[in-house]
Amino acid sequence: MEKLEGILERITYYSEETCYLVGKVKASRARELITVVGPVPGPVVGEDLTMMGSWVVHPEYGRQFKIEECERKAPTSLKGIERYLASGLIKGIGPSTAKQLVDYFKEDALGVIEAEPERLLEIAGIGEKKVKMISESYKKQQEMQDVIIYFQKYGVSPSYAARIYRQLGDETIPMVEDDPYLLAEEVVGVGFKTADMIATKMGLDLHAPQRVKASLEYILSRATEEGHVYLPQEQLESRALELLEGEAGDEGALKKLISAQLSELVNGKKIIIDQKGEEDCCYLAPFFFAENGVASRLNKLNTRQITLETSSLEVELSDIEAACGVKLADRQREALEKALEAGVLVLTGGPGTGKTTTINALLELFRRFHLEVLLAAPTGRAAKRMAEATGKEAKTIHRLLEFSRAEGEGFHFKKNEDNPLKAHVVIVDEVSMVDILLMYNLLKALPGGCKLILVGDVDQLPSVGPGNVLRDIIASGKIPVTRLETIFRQARGSSIIVNAHRINAGDMPYTKNEVAGDFFFMTKEDPEEILQLITDLCARRLPRYQQYDSLEDIQVLTPMHRTLVGVENLNMKLQERLNPDSPRKAELKIGGITFRQGDKVMQVKNNYDLEVFNGDIGRLTYIDREEGQVIIAYPDIRGYREVIYNMQDMEEVVLAYATSVHKSQGSEYRVVILPVITQHYIMLQRNLLYTAVTRAREMVILIGTKKALAMAVKNNKVQERYTLLSSRLQ
Repeated sequence: MEKLEGILERITYYSEETCYLVGKVKASRARELITVVGPVPGPVVGEDLTMMGSWVVHPEYGRQFKIEECERKAPTSLKGIERYLASGLIKGIGPSTAKQLVDYFKEDALGVIEAEPERLLEIAGIGEKKVKMISESYKKQQEMQDVIIYFQKYGVSPSYAARIYRQLGDETIPMVEDDPYLLAEEVVGVGFKTADMIATKMGLDLHAPQRVKASLEYILSRATEEGHVYLPQEQLESRALELLEGEAGDEGALKKLISAQLSELVNGKKIIIDQKGEEDCCYLAPFFFAENGVASRLNKLNTRQITLETSSLEVELSDIEAACGVKLADRQREALEKALEAGVLVLTGGPGTGKTTTINALLELFRRFHLEVLLAAPTGRAAKRMAEATGKEAKTIHRLLEFSRAEGEGFHFKKNEDNPLKAHVVIVDEVSMVDILLMYNLLKALPGGCKLILVGDVDQLPSVGPGNVLRDIIASGKIPVTRLETIFRQARGSSIIVNAHRINAGDMPYTKNEVAGDFFFMTKEDPEEILQLITDLCARRLPRYQQYDSLEDIQVLTPMHRTLVGVENLNMKLQERLNPDSPRKAELKIGGITFRQGDKVMQVKNNYDLEVFNGDIGRLTYIDREEGQVIIAYPDIRGYREVIYNMQDMEEVVLAYATSVHKSQGSEYRVVILPVITQHYIMLQRNLLYTAVTRAREMVILIGTKKALAMAVKNNKVQERYTLLSSRLQ
């Protein structure tokens, strides 16, 4: 191998996942910059690289140095140090501060930051608070680089290594060497496979007990991500056998080992086995207690019926109609009658069937009995819609339960059985989105005698989290249910609502605007043409047609993440068109995504510190590279709430010009655009199409082929979720 030394002048391309760098290096004896390609973890412009590899000639890009191994050193030249400090790597230092430091401390700038940070006070404008920020950030960066380099030999990407370091801190390396499977248990997003790869390279026995235990917990954890609350024991063990890749000769021995370690986990109460008939059901402990708790608490609420007495129900209902300015349908009246007696009531129905009108009538009913009513929904957008429709405050379930963090306790809900909500009635909307864990925490916070009204559309997609709560409650037959089925006259004038009900019934939607001009089907087969049409509709045609705001009013939904018209590519193309590169807009690249001031973005994981949750959509309003901060404004009950992110938190954010149908649940948009093509056949399902269409308030535009549309309408196979809530309720 040959050796090449030089300063990294430019990063042309870099992949966080593979560490693959295409860059330009200034070597001491070379007149021109040299192109280098190959693995370099977390490169920073300005640092010195010592590379081992070979010279190759690329047919298109010419002569370049192909890196096999790379050592990195902090820069030594003034220009290199300044560029290194200005890269945004160290919190508190941006381009202007970097220049000040190098002008004042010269070649000693990095040494001062590392060993004598108090000397930074000699620079005008740098106070003690900023010195502390710079010193701590530099120390963390050095430790993180050590961790990144350590994990590089195990094939772990820098982004994963950085995540591991942020979770485990400066003890990362000794902790991992002691037990690599700790990663699967302790670090969110770093699963069994990463831990197993490291353990294998460390030489750990393939049939080591800790490996088998970790695999069983990992499989059950993955199952909850698929929506299951448990797995049948037979399936758990067969998945473990497949995952652990036992050699043909010792499959029997491996089966015994899996069975033995499962027993160990059961004895340690990490896994609980329950029975459904002849079937053994394996739960991670929190999910077992949640499912049991939901069933027992719902049954208890349901049996503790507190009847509200009225002298004349007919007169009461007539007065409520007059107060609300509506004429209630029979099923709506039925809901009010049941609410007088029931401890728990489910109100379900499709769009246009009067769920909101019924909620308002229920509020008027409870007002007449002087009852304290609280309103909640799973997401901020759903809570905001609920507040606007009722004129009464509504909160997300997390805020209602006062989710917070306490020293030594971690995250928890302040509202619970020891500190219940102060309410006589709690009404929850969009319950199809609520998973088993959140429902359990909600039920724990209800005081004795409180009525619970659960409102939602059972035909929509189930929750992203584990369980199928609304469907299971209805299927149990133990909880009173009112299903609203009448489409009201004003709703019948909307082809969105008419077509949503046709889709739900298994009929093809009207695509020639027979009802109203708010539902369009545009026939296109070529994905490239569909992509161009979507971007043109968002950027030019719809804003001209009805003055729709490209970012606020229009939402592109798609069934898939990859493919030409999947979430990722659509976001890239729509960003280019709707928020193009400009010298006036600050940018930031994180995890392969370029974020730009003005971008439409989405939070994709619950972040309880910041109080932003999976699926929240906002606007990126400010990027401060100097302080290493980003501000995102999210719609709130009172307008907009600005949330300050650091660079690590931004790993939980993606562009949201386009999003998956699953992520759109609980939201409502003026216009929805949805590609419907045969390339998405895996995801072409009736409840997915139905959910997408019902997200639109004013207009739906489907683009694709009638064949793909028919595939979606006819495919009514709802993916089975392993859950015992329905039978537990019985």
